[in-house]
Amino acid sequence: MKTVAAPSSPSLDLLINAIIDYAIFMLDADGVVRRWNKGAERLKGYVADEIIGKSFSAFYTPEDRAKDLPRKALETAAATGRFASEGWRIRKDGSRFWALVVLDAIRAEDGGLIGFAKVTRDITERQQAHNDLLESERRYRRLVEAVVDYAIFQLDPSGHVATWNPGAERIKGYRPEEIIGRHFSTFYTPEDLESELPKRALAEAAEKGRFEAEGWRLRKDGTRFWASVVIDRITDDSGAIIGFAKVTRDLTERKQSQDELQRVQDQLAASQKLEAIGQLSGGIAHDFNNLLMIVLGNLENAERSSRNLGGPNLQRALANAKRGAQRAAALTSRLLAFSRRQALDPKPINLNSFVGGLQDFLQRTLGERIEVQTVGGAGLWQIEADLNHLESTIVNLAINARDAMPNGGKLTIEATNVSADEDYSRANPELVVGQYVAISVSDTGFGMTPEILEHAFEPFFTTKEAGQGTGLGLSQVYGFVKQSGGHVKIYSEVGEGTSIRMYFPRYAGNNPQPAPDDDNEFISEGASVEAILVVEDDADLRGYVSDVLRDLNYRVLSADSAQAALTIMLQENQQVDLLLTDVVMPGINGRELGRRAQEIRPHLRVLYMTGYSRNAVVHHGRLDEGVDLLEKPVTQARLALKVREILDRKRD
Repeated sequence: MKTVAAPSSPSLDLLINAIIDYAIFMLDADGVVRRWNKGAERLKGYVADEIIGKSFSAFYTPEDRAKDLPRKALETAAATGRFASEGWRIRKDGSRFWALVVLDAIRAEDGGLIGFAKVTRDITERQQAHNDLLESERRYRRLVEAVVDYAIFQLDPSGHVATWNPGAERIKGYRPEEIIGRHFSTFYTPEDLESELPKRALAEAAEKGRFEAEGWRLRKDGTRFWASVVIDRITDDSGAIIGFAKVTRDLTERKQSQDELQRVQDQLAASQKLEAIGQLSGGIAHDFNNLLMIVLGNLENAERSSRNLGGPNLQRALANAKRGAQRAAALTSRLLAFSRRQALDPKPINLNSFVGGLQDFLQRTLGERIEVQTVGGAGLWQIEADLNHLESTIVNLAINARDAMPNGGKLTIEATNVSADEDYSRANPELVVGQYVAISVSDTGFGMTPEILEHAFEPFFTTKEAGQGTGLGLSQVYGFVKQSGGHVKIYSEVGEGTSIRMYFPRYAGNNPQPAPDDDNEFISEGASVEAILVVEDDADLRGYVSDVLRDLNYRVLSADSAQAALTIMLQENQQVDLLLTDVVMPGINGRELGRRAQEIRPHLRVLYMTGYSRNAVVHHGRLDEGVDLLEKPVTQARLALKVREILDRKRD
């Protein structure tokens, strides 16, 4: 091919040489360099004398030359007038740079090919930035694809799924082809769809830039999981919303743990509340017993005094007053039961025999409209409890069950062995790990609402009409079971009946307690030279007890505190045969007084009185086992017999 020189002019050469950011040079029709500007020298490293006359293929990489790219570039430019591309090029020193190349064909007026104008620009930095961006995107994609604990996907501006990662597939159950293109509201529950939560979530993310929430979401199979959801707004450079990034995490296990913790905390709070009410009730009952003892004692005195002087009306009035006081004493007994301060006589119980013996009695008590079924079991463990109180408790529950089944129903009493492991104990925080026998009293009645269940064991709480109940039935059950070392729980749903389950510790030994003395209606009278020191901080009660003992011909000394009593004990010429003291007193308590008094007088006999039960005062360390104790309110007959018994024991 004949080569024709390209036209040139001095001014054009000056202009081209002034450009240093672009390599601008000319090739002949065969691709041989014929012109070379300063920009080409700076960019490629060759001075004009070194490169003019050589093929422009010198700038190509070995790989591109092996593909014959220089020839193809010339052919394309010759055929179409222009060839443009990007790629790696080589400088004189062998280093590479990323080049933007434009190759234009130069033709004569008659259309003949003269050569080519070639412009090359070094865009290595731009390409590097582009490559960095691509690599960043690849790393981000790999990161998103590697995350399986989070559902990470994109939504278009209208909320349709645009991308889907493996974590989303694992959590929600959809493969990409099943969900891409569908609206993200697919994951919401019917309740949330009805409240238009998906729409409000997108609106908040669009307005504020982010939406965060937790709630129930649906998987492909319809199951629910508790999700933490974040929706972030995605905008372009102009600020227009082009979609949303959505991240969802399955927090079902955490939710279950939190719910379980809350349930345990609620149970603990309820237990602490009942404990506080029990302390208050026990204190009130104790003080009230002191008053009742005074009232009953003086009524007994009035009855004896009026037998010869008063008429039938007075006798009737005194009898009515005495019955009222006895009913009040029964009420305080129930309060003491709730506060776990009642007197119990625990003995080993064979529950198969006990439960079996209840059926006929309860059937007669509840009537034929209630079907009574009792269920024992082979190998049923024994428990240690007060038989009378246990029977009273079950009768109480059975009557409550009958009231809950006005149209008839079924009552089931069942005893089963329960081995409470750590998991069982976590579900029932008040039940320590161990072996129990559970006695369940279940009915098919109308059940209880959650609000009633929350207060069921509280004293004086009742759903019955005024005058139909004291509200102490279930609280008495609660106190009895707790005082027996167990736990009681109610399971109930409206319309599904109620089951009250009482857990008693398995009996593991033989530790029967002595039965209480009989309360005979007999008062010892006659001459006596014995001296009794009465110590009681309640002035009225102290006066009453002193009067009763004087009527029994004892010499009586009295003191309103332990300190005053010890002062009397230190007087060597003062005879004291028996110390009769209250247990709970300000300052030095009765037990400490008894100990100090016996240090002063080793042969002194001590009789304690308390408004609490023996179990309660022993449990709280106020008394030792085996001491002589009277539980208030005490009749004059019982007081007389106990005092006489202790004084006679002294003589032996």
